Amino acid sequence: MGSIVLLSSGLDSAVAFKMALDAFGVDLALTFDYGQRAADMEIESAKMICERFGVRHEVIEAPWLEDVTLTALVNRGESVPTPSETELDEIKGKARETAHAVWVPNRNGAFINIAACFADALKVDHIVCGFNAEEGATFPDNTPAFVEAINKSLYYSTENHAKVIAPVIDMDKVEIIKKGMSIDAPLDLSWSCYVSGEKPCGKCESCVRRARAFKRAGVADPSLVVK
Repeated sequence: MGSIVLLSSGLDSAVAFKMALDAFGVDLALTFDYGQRAADMEIESAKMICERFGVRHEVIEAPWLEDVTLTALVNRGESVPTPSETELDEIKGKARETAHAVWVPNRNGAFINIAACFADALKVDHIVCGFNAEEGATFPDNTPAFVEAINKSLYYSTENHAKVIAPVIDMDKVEIIKKGMSIDAPLDLSWSCYVSGEKPCGKCESCVRRARAFKRAGVADPSLVVK
């Protein structure tokens, strides 16, 4: 069986990684560098996660993706969205605007198809993604419908019929944190911020979602604990 994990090192992919590791093992973790502001920290965090669990890790360079998008994730001339906690739930309002600001054209589709090349070559059954219910409300490529659709495509484009699985797809961030804690997922090594730095900015959408979730879960964020 085995799996290839798309490991951005964010909260969701870190928990999905550990769930896959426990369930059927991880043959390879892939982290993509497409010029995003957080690339340095995402790569470093993913590397540390893989070193902790003895998993092979590779970084895939995709500079062409930076060239075709104006997303605030790569465009240093644009400010990353900084919504409030309440604005995160305005699905048809502010949340939709912030999702559009950080949208990268067909990113998940491209990443999954690249991972499928590895899966087919290595005869690995599963491609693991950290799609979740909370972000699925505004990002259509985080939804069960997307997983179902791309798996239909992969049936024809891979000889071994590799399939995408998203173990936290029905969970919100609070549930993901609780699940991660129960299985000793590497939450302390995860990086969710949209930018790289000595510490998370604490203001971008991803940081706000993460902070709100840990607060609601009633636990401290282990990545912020001074070691």
